[in-house]
Formats: sequence, C-alpha cells, structure tokens
Amino acid sequence: MTEQMAVNAIRILSADMIEKAKSGHPGLPLGAAPIAYELWANHMVHNPKNPDWMNRDRFILSAGHGSAMLYSLLHLFGYGNLSAEELKQFRQLDSLTPGHPEYRHTAGVEATTGPLGAGLGMAVGMAVAEKHLAAKFNRKGYPVFDHYTYAICGDGCLMEGISSEVMSLAGTLGLDKLIVLYDSNSITIEGSTDLAFQEDVCRRFEAFGFQVLEVADGTDLAAIGGAIEEAKAEKNRPSFIKIQTRIGYGVPAKEGRSCVHGEPLGEENVKILRENLDWPLSEAFAVPDEVYAHYQEIAENGRKIEQSWNEMFEAYADEYPELKKELDRCYDEKAAEEFFADEDYWRCEGKADATRNISGRILNDVQEKLPNLIGGSADLGPSNKTVMNGAGEFSGETPEGRNIHFGVRELGMTAVANGILLHGGLRTYAATFFVFVDYMKPMLRLSSLMGIPMISVLSHDSIGVGEDGPTHEPVEQLTMLRSMPNMHVFRPADEMETRAAWCSALTSERTPTCLVLSRQGVPVLKGSSREALKGGYVLVREKKEKPDVILMASGSETGVAAEAAELLEAEGIAARVVSMPCMDIFEEQDEEYRESVLPGNVKKRAAIEAGSSVCWGKYVGLEGIYITMDQFGASAPAKQLFEKYGFTAKNVACKVKKMIS
Repeated sequence: MTEQMAVNAIRILSADMIEKAKSGHPGLPLGAAPIAYELWANHMVHNPKNPDWMNRDRFILSAGHGSAMLYSLLHLFGYGNLSAEELKQFRQLDSLTPGHPEYRHTAGVEATTGPLGAGLGMAVGMAVAEKHLAAKFNRKGYPVFDHYTYAICGDGCLMEGISSEVMSLAGTLGLDKLIVLYDSNSITIEGSTDLAFQEDVCRRFEAFGFQVLEVADGTDLAAIGGAIEEAKAEKNRPSFIKIQTRIGYGVPAKEGRSCVHGEPLGEENVKILRENLDWPLSEAFAVPDEVYAHYQEIAENGRKIEQSWNEMFEAYADEYPELKKELDRCYDEKAAEEFFADEDYWRCEGKADATRNISGRILNDVQEKLPNLIGGSADLGPSNKTVMNGAGEFSGETPEGRNIHFGVRELGMTAVANGILLHGGLRTYAATFFVFVDYMKPMLRLSSLMGIPMISVLSHDSIGVGEDGPTHEPVEQLTMLRSMPNMHVFRPADEMETRAAWCSALTSERTPTCLVLSRQGVPVLKGSSREALKGGYVLVREKKEKPDVILMASGSETGVAAEAAELLEAEGIAARVVSMPCMDIFEEQDEEYRESVLPGNVKKRAAIEAGSSVCWGKYVGLEGIYITMDQFGASAPAKQLFEKYGFTAKNVACKVKKMIS
C-alpha cells in the first residue's frame, strides 16, 4: 500500500461526494489532497477516538468550500459517526456533511468556516489560547499545553482583508506554533488570480513577521513534509508555507481551470479521474481495505500519543494539585455561576454614571474571580473601560498576560476572540465603539452560528456620543444585531441592569452576548432589578388597575421613559414603564410572563429608543407610536442632541397624550 493511494482516496471520495450531490467544490480537494494527507498522517498530533483531547493539534480549513476533502479525511481516520453513508449524503438535509464545515455538527471540525479568511482569524485565536495556557499551566517536565495550530488557506482567503488583520497580529505576537499552509493554485471563480491578485504573497508574510517557506510541487509529499518540520522547528515566529498546486488535479478537461472550483466534475470526468490515478475500484465511495488499514494504523499512533500525555497529566495533577484544580475550573462552563450567586455581586453603588464606566468596574471585579477571562479592545481599551487592572498584557514576551491589544482590527479581533473560545479553557471578550460593530458583524454571525458565548463590549451606544458626529453615532446597529439568530443584545439602563448583563453574558453557554453601553451618564432607576435577566420587565407599574399606556425603552432612554410616566400620571394617565434591556432574552421567556409584562389588551404603546424603529414593531403594534432614531445624527453635545431628536420626558409625554387623544 503506497501513500499515494492514501492521497488518492481523499481525491476519489471528494469527487464522489460532489458528483452524487451534483453540487460542491472539487478543485481544492483534488489539488490540495497531498497537503492535507501529509499534514494529518505524518505531522499532526490527533486522536480520532477522542476529538476533544485537550492537547490535540488544531486544524482549520479556512478555505471551507473544500469541505469534501475534510470529510474524506475524517471518514478515513475514523472520526465519530462519519460513515460512508454520511459521505453519500453530502450537502443533503440533516447529514453530518453539510456544504461547509460546521462546528459541533461534525466530529473533528474545529470551527465553522466558509467566509473566506475567517478560519485564519480563528486559527490565530487558537494559537493565542495555546500560548497563554502553556505559560500559565506548564511546568518543567510537564508540557500540558504543547500543540500546534494548522490552517489551510487559498487565494481567496488571502484576498480578503481579514487575512491581513489577523496575520499581522500573529506576527506581532510571535505565535510560533501557528503554521499556515497556502494552497496556491492561481485560480479563482472568475479566472486567473492575475486578474485581481498580483502581489508577492511571500514578501507580504515576511513583512508580517512570519517565517516563509515555499514548496514548488504540491504533489511532493517529502517536500511538503520537510517544510512542515522546518516550520515546527521555528521557535520565535509563526510560519507560512506556500505550496504550488494544480486545481482539479487528475482531470485533464478541468485541471488548472476556473470551472473546476465550484462545479461537479461530471460522470465521465470522475471515471477519467479514477483511470488517471490508477484507482483500483470503479464503484463510487469504495476504498480498498488496505487504505483503511493504513489510516487506522496512523490513528492508533495518535491514540498512543494521547495515552502517554494522559500518564504525564496524571503525574502533573499529583505534583501540582492546585494547578489541576484551577485548570478544571477553566474548563467548567458553569464556573461563573458561583460568583453571580453571591449577593455581594448585586450590591450597587447607587450613583448616576455611564454604563461603560459601570461595566468597567464590574469587569474588574469579575476578572479577579474568573482568572480564565481574557480579552481586549480594538485600540479603545481606555474608552471602552475594558482594561483588566493588574492582569498583564498578552504578548510574545509575556504570554501569561490577559489584556490583548488587538490594534485597530475589529473584524480580525472578533475572529481571534472566537478562536480563543473554540480552543477551550478560556472565556473571552472583544470591545470597540458600538458603531464599529459593522466591522465585527461577519465574525459575530459565526459566533452565533457556532453557538459560542463570545462577549462583545460595545460602548458609545447612540447619539449620546455627541461631538464626534454621525460617523460615530450608531442608529441601525441595534436592529442589525437583534435580527441575528442566537445573539443576546443587552443594552442596560443603569448599574443593576449592567450587572445583569454581565451575569447573563458570563453564564451563557451557547449564545454570544453584545453589551451595548452608554458614553453619557444615566440615572439610578427606582425599580430596576435582577428581573433584567429576563430581558424585559415592569420597571414602573401603573397606579390604576390597568395601564392606559405602556412606555417601552432600553438603555439611557429608560430613564426618560420613567420621567415621562411621572408627567403622565400627574395628568391622570396611568403609564406603565417596561425596561427592555434584551429583546432576545425576553422572547425566550414563556408566554405567560411576556403577557404579564406586555398585556395584549393594552394597545396604546410607545417605543422610546435612540436607535432605529424597525425592531420594535411586534411590541408597538398598530396603535402605538415610535419615538426612535430613524435618521443619522449630528455633531453637538449629547444633551443638545437628545433634545433635538425628541428624547426628553416632556416630548415623550406630549406625543403619548396626542396618541391617546
């Protein structure tokens, strides 16, 4: 049995999957199969019988459209339930082989990839996590964390701007255990890369601070292997290996052409592929027994490596019981619950302040109790109030630090934060001004899709930004985030609600949270409570048996609503104020609770929020009104802007009276 047959098994299974589905991307699997095989078989440390082993090497297929190649590898190595029958269901409903790799869906898939370049960012995050945890827990003779992160990317990944953000950061941080393998086939969907991508990629990566290696022949296993070993030997820099491949290798009618990127080969070409590869079996999805035996032999070696690590780890636990206890806590998803069960956490200072400032104080209280919390800001830490005092700075020289300087790289920052979470053992946050969440959105979408509890701290939440003007004043961003499935958007109104927001974020296990915080001060609200954990609750109850009107608000406008309710009550209008810090969580409550807060028989309602009206429709109804921000703001002190755009108690009361009359 030759290794070449093992490589060709990846190609054949990939072609068969795509042909049966009549959909998929055969170009990358055919060209990059030798890269993937050499890496997984001879260099990558992994145990298919335990895909979650703590010290496994991580592999990210950043070019996620090549998923057929990844599924072929996982099947051949014996990961999970990925049988031949599952390969036959490639891209079909409810299969384990969706069109692009999905985290938690298929055993062995480390991250959801598909948006090009995103996988590179998550790989950087995994390398950050390994470096930090190794600095914190490893002791002489006990390399508890000692693994590599590998990523395969293509031309498209390197065209996307996120690749520059995260690769620049990786070089700056000296992530020596990050190895990027570049499947360089010079072809994109529209044709040759010369159309739009003529830069010298290797010199670009040298400028980023990478060790750069090149392999001229992407079918030369020995050359690929030699480059990987040279990369592993580098102890100061991440490594980038450019490997020249032929897209659609083995199919003369398609090889080297753009059409093979995303189109099935066709029945005749699949037959020709088998002939050109000297594949001994004509039946689709059939693989010789000796090929399976070869892969299982490699897998068994991985099992033995893990077994040796387990023995080492047992000795480590005996010698360093306190470190073992702390490490267990790092991997305990419910560790934060104990902290929030303490009544001391919920004691408020009782003074007006901006919620960004309140959040900063809470973060610093929390970080002392949760030493696995790590994160940072896109060069806005002092403004976002996201610097953890005394926690040190993460860098190549001080990897034990927990404050990460992401630089002005919002998109890359979010991908890296995702990767840190995916690695395991750490909780993370990323921060910027709320208006710049637009730059974060594609990676936040992946957070939601993967079901990982990433925390975004987003300050300067509205026209309250003031003098910086409309470029920095978010309007539509709340609606954008609220529209995303499996995302909690928490906009607290005062200290109690901010405490609830952090509690919700840090105890979430499968849902990311955006904390949307004010620059301007907010008052202490009488009636605010832990009910905020339910997303929406009655802040001010009407003085009659039934309210005449319900005022609904979030964030700094909640105080405005409460003042307006007092004015209305003085004129005999019974007003209920509902604080809605998180619509998403409110919608997760049962119908009885939601009805108790927003009774269906009260049709006169007003939404009061310095953001778009779009997401309030279901609560306002046909008879309600919107006091919202459906235009861009202006440059002026915040108080003037709130008056100009009608976010005052007097204006709210006036509009409500007009609605009722």
